[in-house]
Amino acid sequence: MIYDVLVIGGGISGASVAFELANAGSNVLVLEQESAPGYHSTGRSAALFTRNYGGPVVRQINAASAPFFASPPNGFCDAPLLTPRGSLTVASAEAVDGLLPLLAMSEPGHEVVEITPEEAVARVPYLRLERVAAAIFEADVSDIDVAGLHQGYLKGIAKRGGTVATREAVTGLSHEASVWTVQTQKNTYRAKTLVNSAGAWADEVGLMAGARPIGLVPMRRTGIIIDAPPGLDLVKSPAVDFVASGAYIKPEAGKLMASPGDATPTIPQDVRPEELDIAHLAHWIETETLITVRRISHSWAGLRSFVADGAPVVGFDEQAPDFLWVAGQGGYGIMMAPALAQIAADLVLGRAAVPGRSNFGLNTQSISPQRLSLAPLS
Repeated sequence: MIYDVLVIGGGISGASVAFELANAGSNVLVLEQESAPGYHSTGRSAALFTRNYGGPVVRQINAASAPFFASPPNGFCDAPLLTPRGSLTVASAEAVDGLLPLLAMSEPGHEVVEITPEEAVARVPYLRLERVAAAIFEADVSDIDVAGLHQGYLKGIAKRGGTVATREAVTGLSHEASVWTVQTQKNTYRAKTLVNSAGAWADEVGLMAGARPIGLVPMRRTGIIIDAPPGLDLVKSPAVDFVASGAYIKPEAGKLMASPGDATPTIPQDVRPEELDIAHLAHWIETETLITVRRISHSWAGLRSFVADGAPVVGFDEQAPDFLWVAGQGGYGIMMAPALAQIAADLVLGRAAVPGRSNFGLNTQSISPQRLSLAPLS
């Protein structure tokens, strides 16, 4: 059997692209190396949706994804994908200038407004007033139901006749007579087009295909779950970013999730949190806030993968035929998934952008692999 499209990687990136392709009538197979899709990054994300995050290209894609989150297809999910949260960003005296770029992103309907330190502490009582010299608040920020989004895509693939196969790590790729042969440890598959949504492993998959590398750098990010202070209203409490350090704290499943915002380069792997990072984070929380960290109920690390300019990579490779990259989403992959999946599907199907969508006004060269000036394989 020859599939129309074979997608490598079953995280949010691969699942969303496969959903769009299956919805258009393509015969789609998704191969996932782990026992469950989304194991490495998607399943370790506690994402927020905001238009005012990332560089200009990322923000444009986030905005293009907003309609899908607000009104997903009929039957896609049983509950809303977004829950209002709000986001507070605070700065110590030495970091006040770090708020200026965020204020500059404010736009009608999605305002970012300056508030006083006292107002910030009133919203988030665990902040130390003496450590807040300035603050901004963005009301139009929501929690994303990451599991609901991912499962909606996976269920939609199956409903439309697509297949998701787990424990199928790709070990070899070859192309002959306009057909890709994909070898795993257990099986051999054939497809007309490959979509490389392998996350942190995307450059390794590209290497097997003879594609031009995109210079992908996986980075480790650490997270912990701690008890919230007594009396804190977790429903009304916003997420808090600390501009001086990049750390953040947000309500999560009846507790608080905290991260130092670390971005430590690593190799593609089942990444684990470092004990020293966890200890430093706990100390930082007790220094910067009024929270006492009595117990860490859960800790983990996830991978966020970037290319040099921080924008995602979506487009056909210039060396490997019928090989489409969907990679390099960094920490924005959940937010960008709906729009990037629609753009990728348009490319695979060779169709013009859907009327009224028009690639969302995005210059696709800004996300094309050809923009990355890297040496070809020898």
